[in-house]
Amino acid sequence: MNADVSIKVSVIVPVYNVELYLEKCLSSLVRQTLQQIEILVINDGSSDHSQPIIDKFQERYPDKIFGFSKDNGGLSDARNYGIERAKGQYIGFVDSDDYVSETMFEEMYVLAEKHQAEMVICNLQKVDEEGNITQKLTQLPGFPEKIVLEDHLSVFSDISYFACNKLFKKSLFEGKRFKKGIHFEDIELIPQILLECHILAFTPKFHYQYLERRDSISKSHTTQGLDILNAVATVENAFKKSRFSDQKTALKNFQILEGVYTFLAYLAYVKRDSDFYKMAKVLDEFVKTKGLKTKEMIQYKRFGKNYLLSLPMKKKLYYLLYFFGFKSVIRRLMRQH
Repeated sequence: MNADVSIKVSVIVPVYNVELYLEKCLSSLVRQTLQQIEILVINDGSSDHSQPIIDKFQERYPDKIFGFSKDNGGLSDARNYGIERAKGQYIGFVDSDDYVSETMFEEMYVLAEKHQAEMVICNLQKVDEEGNITQKLTQLPGFPEKIVLEDHLSVFSDISYFACNKLFKKSLFEGKRFKKGIHFEDIELIPQILLECHILAFTPKFHYQYLERRDSISKSHTTQGLDILNAVATVENAFKKSRFSDQKTALKNFQILEGVYTFLAYLAYVKRDSDFYKMAKVLDEFVKTKGLKTKEMIQYKRFGKNYLLSLPMKKKLYYLLYFFGFKSVIRRLMRQH
């Protein structure tokens, strides 16, 4: 993959039926203070009016916006399509219903160059459709600007694996792509990429605005959530082949955060009883196979603090009921909400 030195950052924007949000997203990208940027907008088979919006931006900003159309293949496929066409030294991903601050890519590029970092991470926040901040998602509390992975491997099991609040050195994607046809493709790929890194950089600025759409608030989850455990298994294999293979605690903590807590957070919104119990059975098997003890899961620390204690009371109760086997109680409580 050849990088064009005149283009510092390639931003990949997969688009699928987002006519209501796309303009705001692309406006935030063409206003970036970093000038040497290309924005690859991949229309992944939209059936709404997304394409005319892309055409309008491409006409107005021919040096920055580059539109592509392809048959629908899903988020991973659209991102991979963009990776293959990216000319920048670094790659960023922005979801087409989200938007970013004007200085995001300049600041992250400067940090990458300053510290020779292969990955740069910023904070992000959830916003509603009126632009009100609903939740601040702090990523690396108390961490310095430059993070040497050998000295801070806890980062591997602590960070959130969103693709969208990170800037990646393009070479990290050599021989690596998002897996097609799965959900939670970020949890599957980004940790594998992280293991290749030596230096990370971090800015505490909340550059990325993650939109909680009204149509996605009424969550209805299905057995697709089992993809989380498959993703964890893939990452485990990569970890065992990496230079950190002897760091067993980091792997165990990753299994607890992603395989147990992330999975349980998803399971809380599974509507059908049959799906819930089927998935719970797979999780129980996962916990048993990995040799994870209830005490370890309860005492798991994220960023040096007990994770369970940091959560709101409702979530605390949910996790504890699960850990002690009260699945039917959980189902009864969930039906009341």
